[in-house]
Amino acid sequence: MKTKQISKKNQDLLLSAPEFLKNPYPFYEEMRSANPILKMSAYKYSGWYVTGYDEAVTILKNNKFQNRTPLPPTTRKYEELKTIQDNMLVFKNQQDHKRLRMLMSKGFTPNVIDGIRPYMEKIALELLTQAKVAKQMDVVSDFAFSLASHVIAKLLGVPKEDRNLFREWTIELIPTIDFTRSRMVLANGNDVIKDFMMYFKGLINNRRQQPQQDFISQLIKDEQEGDRLSEDELLAACILLVIAGHETTVNLISNTILTLKNNPEQLVLLRENPDLIEPAIDEVLRYESPTQLTARVAAERVEVAGVTIEQGEQVYIMLGAANRDPKQFKNPAQFDITRSPNPHLAFGSGSHFCLGASLARLEAQVALQTFLESVECFEVDSEGVQWRKLVGFRALETLPIILECEK
Repeated sequence: MKTKQISKKNQDLLLSAPEFLKNPYPFYEEMRSANPILKMSAYKYSGWYVTGYDEAVTILKNNKFQNRTPLPPTTRKYEELKTIQDNMLVFKNQQDHKRLRMLMSKGFTPNVIDGIRPYMEKIALELLTQAKVAKQMDVVSDFAFSLASHVIAKLLGVPKEDRNLFREWTIELIPTIDFTRSRMVLANGNDVIKDFMMYFKGLINNRRQQPQQDFISQLIKDEQEGDRLSEDELLAACILLVIAGHETTVNLISNTILTLKNNPEQLVLLRENPDLIEPAIDEVLRYESPTQLTARVAAERVEVAGVTIEQGEQVYIMLGAANRDPKQFKNPAQFDITRSPNPHLAFGSGSHFCLGASLARLEAQVALQTFLESVECFEVDSEGVQWRKLVGFRALETLPIILECEK
């Protein structure tokens, strides 16, 4: 099967245009119209860009496509950053991935997730109560990030006074795995990883002496009982939980508030039918996927949908594009909180399906329910809405809102 080509000029414009950050979906449509598996280059990253839903599912479920670390294996720079990334679950394959996933999954059992719900509800209500007094807030920093920080700190057993460290560290690290990264971003990320490692080494040593009912103590217990977990893997697991627990949840909560405000008829429908909160969150996951891109590398020559992908070639699965494929979703550009079924790929598919999906879903549901119950009316300060300059994530920088409206 021959693929149509997009001109080199248009390739560069597709993912680097300022308009892409505000609304990437027309760009995805152009790519899909050329071919749902398109060979091109963006930000000097050459490979196969997948925008079709069926093609994305096929690749995500095929073990011939493996995870790859963001930094090349041959790099000698950014040593600490590379060490941690190399030991993260999300970049592991086959047996190492299976082993680490089994160990980390103990921190995401239904009992653990259900047990933390009352704490989520308490913190969400406290944050919104404070915001209502001020009559304004930035949804990203004052609500979504604060809630995520409390929850992750609770799961990890991090002292309350230390949780504010996570915001700066997380914001510095996410760009290190994005197409937009620069040498400065990687250098800053390496410095942040050093701070992260030093902090968690101290906390891990404390938990070895004084175990608690938390994620770190559970991993140490497994290690002491014979499960193979290196020191770097233990550090990487803690750091991954902080990064993923913030990035996905913060983006999801913030995107939810903005999307509902931009679709007032759906907001009214949700207020009248609060039982639609769960499908509403799933529709936001499809419509404005927090993670827009995931990468794989072909372990051998593979044919997908008539396209031959050679061993070693890079494959970039555009989750945000697949979730708006008209072949899979009727009226994909329409935000519909009653959409059913809704088999979106926001959390991936196959053996690498997001381990923290249930936690992210619950946190977003609690945040939205508490918001609707606490805030009768709000307005978005549209001039203050800013998107982060990232290709792989649909992430708001700021979302200022006013918590009162003219009657």
